[in-house]
Parts: sequence; structure tokens; C-alpha cells
Amino acid sequence: MVFKRYQERILIRVLFMFLTLSCASFLLVKGRYGIELIVLILLIIFQLVDFYNFHRKAQQEVEQFVESIHYRDFSRYFDVKEAPLELQSLRQGFNEINSTFKLISRERETQFQYLQKILELVNTGILSYEHKSGDIGWMNESFKNMLGVPYLKTIASLERRDAALYQEILNLRPGENKIVSLTKDKTVFKTLMAATAFQTDGRVYKLIAFQDVNEALDETEAKAWQKLLSVMTHEIMNSVAPISSLAETMLHRLQESARLLEGQPGALEDLELGIGTIRRRSEGLLKFAETYRSLNKITTLNLKRVYARDLFETLHILMEPTLEQKKIEMDILLTDTDLMLDVDTNLIEQVLINLVVNAIDAVKGSAEPMITLSAYTGGNNRPIIKVGDNGMGMSPEVMDNIFIPFFSTKKTGSGIGLSLCKQIMLLHRGNIQVQSIEGVGSSFLLHF
Repeated sequence: MVFKRYQERILIRVLFMFLTLSCASFLLVKGRYGIELIVLILLIIFQLVDFYNFHRKAQQEVEQFVESIHYRDFSRYFDVKEAPLELQSLRQGFNEINSTFKLISRERETQFQYLQKILELVNTGILSYEHKSGDIGWMNESFKNMLGVPYLKTIASLERRDAALYQEILNLRPGENKIVSLTKDKTVFKTLMAATAFQTDGRVYKLIAFQDVNEALDETEAKAWQKLLSVMTHEIMNSVAPISSLAETMLHRLQESARLLEGQPGALEDLELGIGTIRRRSEGLLKFAETYRSLNKITTLNLKRVYARDLFETLHILMEPTLEQKKIEMDILLTDTDLMLDVDTNLIEQVLINLVVNAIDAVKGSAEPMITLSAYTGGNNRPIIKVGDNGMGMSPEVMDNIFIPFFSTKKTGSGIGLSLCKQIMLLHRGNIQVQSIEGVGSSFLLHF
């Protein structure tokens, strides 16, 4: 509507100019070169100058409007009242366009901030980069926290921090997903990496999503082991119990029938020895199965809110005689003395005892054996208890298997201790992680 009025003004000027030119032409054809013709010529000159000035002013207005659009200065206001009458409608149109652009820009900004907040709240790490140049387009806080990377300019700069991850990202095709192992603060965890691609403004972008699946894999693994152990212990005990009972009955009846074998003392002794061996071995298998059944017994928790300092005090009193006997120093670090945890005290004490006992075994070859016990608040305000030592450390292969039931590096170890610790932590909806460097020492972190 605004520009229609602008067009009408141009049309009126053209019509007046056409009429003036027609009248001047008529006088020239009739040969009338009087004062009328001079007036018409002067009027034509005035109309041409006015039309030129009109277009020049309109051109200047358009240039200013284009400049504001170019720099996205939608706040610019074109004064309508102070403008010449013929340009008022044009300025009003520019103001309406600016208002529309401003509204669209505000809506896009709101949508962008809304999407940005959503992406910052999710636990999935998100990274996008321009496929050709490698320039980073977006990376959310979850990705930064997951990898411990504060800033990346290009995807190539990730190679200096984690060359293996950099290659995995480049090799991952859109639509594919893959589980990869990442390392942060010397702790290895698994993440599901998925890729997609999109195109905008003639550029192709690759978007990678990182989902921490460590806890889900741990829970699945623990359930699988529980089912296996349940079946195994059930079958072993069902098979061994009758054997043990039968061996005891046979031994009793054999002793009652000893008079029948008085002439063959050697045979009686052999039978007693064989049956006694069966009985002892059967009882040993029963104890073995009963021991490993403990992995399945823990199903419920008696949660209480306790101070970390109380847990440490109880543990220190319990372990102090052993530590003094073996001349091992225990250093307790607690920056926040009011740090509290919601735990099953008996179970967590068992976990800490197990970890300290393992640490005692690990530092036995150290010149100055030291065990460090600390508690602090980690990311997302989650309490963390750390049991560290300056022992022999572990190889990466051992670290990968350390929580698997029955796996042990000790000659007399059962391989049940750390598996039990992991199950207890999973029941607390937490996790246990290990950090270790061969020849330097190891640390176990309990995340609650």
C-alpha cells in the first residue's frame, strides 16, 4: 500500500510532463512561437529538474536503507514527518520493512537461544564443524566437560589433544555410530559416537554426538555376570551337596561294616581315604560356591546420610594396626569437613577396606609406601572418594579386566573383591574407576 502511493506520485509526474510536452509540441506544429511556448519550455525544464531531484532523493533513501540491511541495522528509523511529502510514503515503507526484519530477527534469536539452552542442558556432547575447512561451528558444554577441552578453533586442533579420537571422527561416516574409549584425567571411559551431516549456505557440516555409555555398559555387564554367577552357583551347589552327603553316609556305613573287612586292612584304609577326600573336596566346592554367591546377595541398600570424615575415621581405626605393622603411611585429605554422602555405611566401609587392603599389597615393594585417602566434590556436585597409592601400578591390559569377576593378579586372590566393590557402587547409582601408571601408582575413584 505504501509503495503503491509512491508509484502513484511518479505516475502523476509523468502525466503532467506528458501533457506539457504535448502542448509544447502542438504549439511548435502550429508555428506559434510566442510567450505560451516559452512558458511551456520553462515548465518542462522545471519538471525535468524536479523529476531528477525526486529520483536522486529516492535513490539516496534507498541507498541508506540498503546500507542498514547490509549491516543488519534493523533498529534504524527513517523520519517520516521531516521528509519531503513525496518521500514520506517511501520512508514509511522502509520503517515497516525494518520492523518486519526486526521481528524476524528477534524470533530467530529467541529460537537460537532456546536451542542453545537445550543443547547445553543435555548430557550428550555435540560437536559440529565445516567439512571442507574443518572450522568448528558449535560445541556444547557437555562435550567440553567430557573431553576436558575448553576451546577448539578447528577440528585439526583436536589431533594434538587426542590423535586417536581425531582419526575416529574423520573416519566416522554420516549415519554410522561407534563405541570408542576416551581418556580424561587419566580415567578411561566409553562413549557412543554418532555422526550426521547437513548442508546450509552451500557449505557441508558434519555433526558428531558423544553419549557417555560407561554406566550403561557397566550395569549391563554387572547384570550379565550376576545371571552367570547365579546359574553357576546354583548348579555347583545342587551337584556337590548330594555328593558330600552321600560321601558322609558311605563313610559312616563303611566304618560300621569294618568287621567284614578285618582281613583286608589296606582296602579299608584306601576306601576311607578316598571317601574322605571326596567329602573334603565337596565341602571345599560348597564353600567356593557360597563365597561367589555373595556377588548376587547384595540387592537392597540401607541408605543413611553420613559425613565422609566419619567413614575415614572408622577406616583409619580399623586399618591402623596393619599399617603400623607394615610401616605404611596413610595420608587423609579432606578439604570439606562437612562433605556428606547418602550411602549404605556397612557396604561402603567394605568397599574402602577392600581398596585399602589392595593398596597395602600394591605398595609392599615401595621404598616409602604411601596410601592416600581423600574426598571432594567433583563435576555436577557429585561426591568422590579417592584411594590412591604409590605402588607398582597396572598395565592397560590389567586395567581393562580389573573389575571382571574371578580376574586376579595375585597368586592367592579370588578375583571377587573389586567385582563386589563395583556392584556395590552400581547399587548406589554411582561408579568406580581406576587410574594407574606403571611404576608410579594407582588410584581408585568412587563416584557417588
